[in-house]
Amino acid sequence: MISRFAAARTALKQAVPTPARFASTSSTSASAAAFRQNAALAAGTVATVGSIAWYTHQYGSIPFLGEVHASSPSEVGLHPAAYPWDHKGYLDTFDHAGIRRGFQVYQEVCSACHSLDRIAWRNLVGVSHTADEARELAEAIEYTDGPNDQGENFQRPGKLSDYLPPPYPNEEAARAGNAGALPPDLSLIIKARHGGADYVFSLLTGYVDPPAGVEIREGLNYNPYFPGGAIGMARVLYDGVVEYPDGTPATTSQMAKDVVTFLSWAAEPEHDDRKKMGLKAVILTGSLFLISIWIKRFKWSPIKNRKLVYSPPKVPKSH
Repeated sequence: MISRFAAARTALKQAVPTPARFASTSSTSASAAAFRQNAALAAGTVATVGSIAWYTHQYGSIPFLGEVHASSPSEVGLHPAAYPWDHKGYLDTFDHAGIRRGFQVYQEVCSACHSLDRIAWRNLVGVSHTADEARELAEAIEYTDGPNDQGENFQRPGKLSDYLPPPYPNEEAARAGNAGALPPDLSLIIKARHGGADYVFSLLTGYVDPPAGVEIREGLNYNPYFPGGAIGMARVLYDGVVEYPDGTPATTSQMAKDVVTFLSWAAEPEHDDRKKMGLKAVILTGSLFLISIWIKRFKWSPIKNRKLVYSPPKVPKSH
């Protein structure tokens, strides 16, 4: 009886085959499918973020989302175009001939109303003028100094260490000479205005007649790039208003470009030196990085990857 039961059980096992196991194969397929899914998801994310970044860089706003304004666009001013300035690149420096011409435009046109408090005559040396030229410009202006031995102030010719003189002695005099408006100091005007050099250039060249329906009160001028459109400063740059010694045509756009280049330098006199130091730092750190890879690869890798095998001494068997 027992032998019959054992024979029947053996026959049943042979009739029902054991399912084959493909654990390793199925695991590999699942890992490959998961990797392809993650790669596709990462590629789609990169493409989406890149497209949004490109659109934002091109048009200045995030796609599918309207710009949020605390006021109407006319009140914040027309957005200036982006211009290819000579110093705009990562390794580009200022056009120093343009700085010299821009200083001439500032001195002959802009200095009648605007100050440049942060620039001294010595700052021009080696940038746009020689030491003798800057000294001659400084000595042409009388500065109040003192007190002397008698306790009185006196007038003296300017020195290289003196700062460019302001057009007005105080704020009240500046407002009185400009119908209540205060001309801003131009030392940091490029950094102090949204749009920087593009905005200032557009402002200087953007004077037009007001459109229909826009009324500008007396004493103001219409400029679409200025917030609100009504600006107290009249147009000051006209073709031929200055005469460049180097023969450059003094058109309105050329003078605006030159004076904006000069003001960009005035806002950041260390610009060229900073980029030179940055290039040197990149070369130095890059060289050190390559050296560190070489040391890691050829010096430390054999040491860190070596395998230590301990072979214990054989103890003789005791009898």
